Amino acid sequence: MRLILLGAPGAGKGTQAEILSKELNIPSISTGNILRAAMKNGTPVGLEAKSYVEAGKLVPDEVIIGIIEERLAQPDCRNGYILDGVPRTIPQAQAMEDKGVAIDWAVSIEVEDETIVQRMSGRRTCKNCSQTFHIVNNPPKQEGICDFCGGELSIRKDDAPETVRTRLEVYHRETEPLKDFYAERGKLKTVENQPGIEATTAAIKAALGI
Repeated sequence: MRLILLGAPGAGKGTQAEILSKELNIPSISTGNILRAAMKNGTPVGLEAKSYVEAGKLVPDEVIIGIIEERLAQPDCRNGYILDGVPRTIPQAQAMEDKGVAIDWAVSIEVEDETIVQRMSGRRTCKNCSQTFHIVNNPPKQEGICDFCGGELSIRKDDAPETVRTRLEVYHRETEPLKDFYAERGKLKTVENQPGIEATTAAIKAALGI
């Protein structure tokens, strides 16, 4: 199954992608993680992306599409994949379609803006391995310490409330129109915000018939 997860920043796409990846045995591909690795390593693409991300702006299409094409060419994507965080604009979606990147369904997780702001201000990210936690919904076993690698957890600049509001404005203007793009192709499934992670997973699986 080839899926795209849509939704505002902080809607839970990354968390759901990880869960579905394990259940369906297909890779979850997050452009955010790929870009954060490049930013941390100080690569030319990473430094370019960093200036956009920290301002709450979108990374240019050619950077994103190039990264995705390379990743989807790897053997573990043969039986399907989950794209989290891409495409973000109709031109990106069109470019992916033109290059033959096929999908079965685009799943949109619907969450109110104010819920997003509250949720993201509680998010903590590992400085070493980029694993994310939430102080309420998914707390680490030890406060401030990553369960996976023991690294320090911190609030990313793009999770600060003022940056989140900027990112939401960009989402509504640039990314939300993708729902119409995929609806026109008969490939859109929408899932309303649920009270917890497990309930959201169940709603997505029900929408996909799995």
